Amino acid sequence: MITLLTRLFIKDRNNTASPGVRQAYGVLCGTVGIGLNLLLFAGKFFAGMFSGSIAITADAFNNLSDAGSSIITLIGFKMAGHKPDPGHPFGHGRIEYVSGFLVSLLILLMALELIKGSVDKILHPEELIFSPVIAVILALSILVKCYMALYNARIGRQIDSAAMKATATDSLSDMLATAVVLAATLTAHYTGLSIDGYCGVLVGLFILYAGFQAARDTLNPLLGQPPEPAFVKQIEEIVLSYDAVLGIHDLIVHNYGPGRVLISLHAEVSADGNLLELHDTIDLAEHRLRSELGCSAVIHMDPVCIHDQQTQHLKAMAQQVISDIDGRLTLHDFRIVAGPTHTNLIFDVVTPYDFDYSDAGLCELIDRRLKEQDSGYCAVIDVDKQMI
Repeated sequence: MITLLTRLFIKDRNNTASPGVRQAYGVLCGTVGIGLNLLLFAGKFFAGMFSGSIAITADAFNNLSDAGSSIITLIGFKMAGHKPDPGHPFGHGRIEYVSGFLVSLLILLMALELIKGSVDKILHPEELIFSPVIAVILALSILVKCYMALYNARIGRQIDSAAMKATATDSLSDMLATAVVLAATLTAHYTGLSIDGYCGVLVGLFILYAGFQAARDTLNPLLGQPPEPAFVKQIEEIVLSYDAVLGIHDLIVHNYGPGRVLISLHAEVSADGNLLELHDTIDLAEHRLRSELGCSAVIHMDPVCIHDQQTQHLKAMAQQVISDIDGRLTLHDFRIVAGPTHTNLIFDVVTPYDFDYSDAGLCELIDRRLKEQDSGYCAVIDVDKQMI
């Protein structure tokens, strides 16, 4: 059904890098989600009232909350699709993450309410009324939620949407939760065991877990997270495809919402190269990043001496010193300033976030070990953090 609807209502549906196409997918999936969740709520609410099952009734209201969540997601996609303006020069794409986070809060609230009601049911059990109609309604609900999980996951991957992927996880947890409720209803009917309240707690825990997962997936991009390794590899392959570029470092990816990415990096070039030709190369690399990866790029040129034997020798020595400290350490921007009494070795060291030394302690250690090689060496070091 979703595939048919996308063909009917989404123009240029395969161009998922376009913010307009992403918005259309989000609005369509949100609208379908609202309709399906309202149908599930009506069916489960009827089944829960008829049977007296707190788990079924709570699961019905969970579907109602899912409909509300779909409305928030739909509005979020609509707002995220607004064009940049003077107050928001990088667009409104992060609203998609905000809407996803609001949805996760609703999921968490519903889970806590369900667990509370289920505990009360355990303490004060009531007899359940079974009907084949109830079983059919729950079974159909499981199939519908399975379908929603599949299409949300597929569209989420297709448009690379954390909000859609979180919705898929929520639908999957709902499917499993309803399966537990159905099992509890059948168990009570055929064995007389009242496990409804316990199943309600289990359903609540499922929903609680889904809420935390959704919150994490939508909050991380807002707080700032490292870029995907595959994306970094694509950037490296494009920039390093030019012979004039010797290496890259200080790569930063700024995420302003899906389809709105700004990257900045430093590209090492020979200090002996022609400035105008090097500038033209950097411009070409920026244009390729924009056209092939759909992101704005700013590249800073770092001139390095590649023909000076003393510089290369001292650089290799410094690299060996830091490698002996920790094999994960790397350096870049190496240059020397020689004086009558000492020689400054100036460079940046890249450390992982879980590195044991403080920045000051590491600089002091490197400086001491360089002086062991020659007391005339003085290290001037800046410490960078490894982004991935």
